[in-house]
Amino acid sequence: MMRRSLVLAAVAALLLGRETIGLAQDSQYVIGPDDVLSVVFWRDKDMSQDVVVRPDGKISLPLVNDVQAGGLTPSQLRDSIKDAARRFVEDPSVTVVVKQINSRKVFITGQIEKPGPYPINGPTSVVQLISLAGGLKEYTDGKRILIMRTDKAGRKVARPFNYHEVLAGKNLEQNIDLEPGDTVVVP
Repeated sequence: MMRRSLVLAAVAALLLGRETIGLAQDSQYVIGPDDVLSVVFWRDKDMSQDVVVRPDGKISLPLVNDVQAGGLTPSQLRDSIKDAARRFVEDPSVTVVVKQINSRKVFITGQIEKPGPYPINGPTSVVQLISLAGGLKEYTDGKRILIMRTDKAGRKVARPFNYHEVLAGKNLEQNIDLEPGDTVVVP
């Protein structure tokens, strides 16, 4: 029955044009705030829940209460929930499915047609984000764009990006793939 539900969820996602299930099934996917998870306990419907990861990275489940989900892979979260549920359920069998990915966002602001947050569910370059955001506004200086990122040590760094050079086929290495949390500033 569980397998049938997962197959139906995958088929529904494909029909709806969502590619998030494939990304979430990757063992490297890390759960983040606002992601929607389905936590299913086999033979215990009362404990099974669809949950949204809170800004603090936690989810709430019946009996188990708060569990850290942010920063974990789905399999790590499953193991954590199993351990917590052992106090209430004999030999719990838990499945964690990422139903919707909402935590992988980049931001673009400034002289752009449609500034705001944009989801990234695969590799997305700076030029692709600018395109998604409707392009630069007329008379925008595309030579002084900045890519703001927090590096692995927690420091804020800014990388310059020259839109006109990239369009001319020059200095293409500056057209980097964006990471969740990056902000592109178009002055």
